[in-house]
Amino acid sequence: METKFKSGFVTLIGRPNVGKSTLMNHLIGQKIAITSNKPQTTRNRIQTVYTDPERGQIVFVDTPGIHKAKNKLGEYMVHAAEQTLNDVDVILWLVDPTDFIGAGEQHIIEKLKGVKTPVILIINKTDTLSEREEVLPFMEKYSKVYDFAEIIPASALRGQNTDTILDVIFAYLPYGPMFYDEDTVTNQPQRQIAAELIREKALHALNEEVPHGIAVSIDRMKKRSGKNLYDVDATIICERESHKGIVIGKQGSMLKKIGTNARYEMEQLLDAKVNLKLWVKVKKDWRDSDFMLKNFGYREEET
Repeated sequence: METKFKSGFVTLIGRPNVGKSTLMNHLIGQKIAITSNKPQTTRNRIQTVYTDPERGQIVFVDTPGIHKAKNKLGEYMVHAAEQTLNDVDVILWLVDPTDFIGAGEQHIIEKLKGVKTPVILIINKTDTLSEREEVLPFMEKYSKVYDFAEIIPASALRGQNTDTILDVIFAYLPYGPMFYDEDTVTNQPQRQIAAELIREKALHALNEEVPHGIAVSIDRMKKRSGKNLYDVDATIICERESHKGIVIGKQGSMLKKIGTNARYEMEQLLDAKVNLKLWVKVKKDWRDSDFMLKNFGYREEET
């Protein structure tokens, strides 16, 4: 008997900071990928699951932004993004309506020419335009550089046209079985999500030169026996002694701010109280160390 459900994998690609994680979080209705106004926030491929009991299941693969790599971490991130293009059923390419088609976009267009997967262009952040009609020139411009399956203007932040995006994705997905049970929203381990939440709060709180040089390691995450309480010990890794001072802040004020904000979101995630302890260590040039990258969860064989 033929299934009436559709199911498949959808990747979100685009240059850094175009709103991929924000869109994915909105589509699945839950925060999984971290977001910030700083580029290159997402470092791993993150799988999340959207299940519609009437239509089927979409497995979203959020990727790091495609950009010119400057170190081993950058190379890992670009490889993770580009590797997904041939492995999915639909590609969502997010662009910014304030950008012209520059070298970054041309690079993505060249990569897309080698794939047969249908590509849906999402012109995101339309809420930044004063008039709705202002998006039309962007739609026309992009339609001339690639044969897109669909072009959809949207605002991930405001939730504008996100239902249309889901409708169009389902239209292009094949019929097939569910990959996950309907309660699953992500394949990410809790420890990894916790580490990313801490990193997000650090990204929000710290100044420009520090964020790209930090990673977070969860040293311990254990539920206390007989209590709805988790003990979480974590270390923020930075590249320089000067950065360590900035992360800690005057009399520990910055570290306390990061910890307070991260603990609040962890408690929402775990539906339990969280006792969070944070430390800061210096590991020089960790972004160029294969050993360090693997230690912090950036494993090329998993991409």
